[in-house]
Amino acid sequence: MSHATVIANGQSVVAELPATLEKFLVAQGLLPRSVVVEHNGEAVTPSEFATREVHAGDRLEIVRIVAGG
Repeated sequence: MSHATVIANGQSVVAELPATLEKFLVAQGLLPRSVVVEHNGEAVTPSEFATREVHAGDRLEIVRIVAGG
């Protein structure tokens, strides 16, 4: 593993890669159950977070789910 950059919500983020999406989210201080993720333009279901790999140069859109109304 080495440190590399991904684009998360339009910002460059340095992370230890390759890593699973779940590990990436936790490293960013996010609870995997509290977000919706698009990885390189493709929606990712929460059941895929533990197996989907994030690599250098990937693009992520991460949206926090807010409960209530």
